[in-house]
Amino acid sequence: MNNRQVLDVIPSSPVMGQVLHGQKVGRRLGFPTANLSLAEADGPPFGVYAVLARVGGHCYAASASWGRRPHFDNGRPLLEVHLLDFEGDLYGCDLEVEFVARLRGEQIFSSTDALIEQIAIDVRTTRSILSNIGAFM
Repeated sequence: MNNRQVLDVIPSSPVMGQVLHGQKVGRRLGFPTANLSLAEADGPPFGVYAVLARVGGHCYAASASWGRRPHFDNGRPLLEVHLLDFEGDLYGCDLEVEFVARLRGEQIFSSTDALIEQIAIDVRTTRSILSNIGAFM
């Protein structure tokens, strides 16, 4: 993935919402997520992003999937945020998410293992992008 693709972001305002209980799919895949329900118009184009997540006075590097989860259910739009190096319970907390860089569009994978491999790549790419812009070391 070249830098032009990685940094393909439509500027948008941060979004905020209360963390909701989901189906715990991210947790089962090894990448727990904080889920926010947003109106489709409130987010950027569907896809996977490097983001900054703010909660409880702290800012975390995070990887986020925004869309309909076509690999699983193609349901209502959901923002699923995996905070890097975070452990804890965020249910009911207000979470602010700032989109930094678009990594890729939504896609359907040949298997759940292929999805897990791609999520791991997305997390590594997120770390690289956010450390390159000086957000996190």
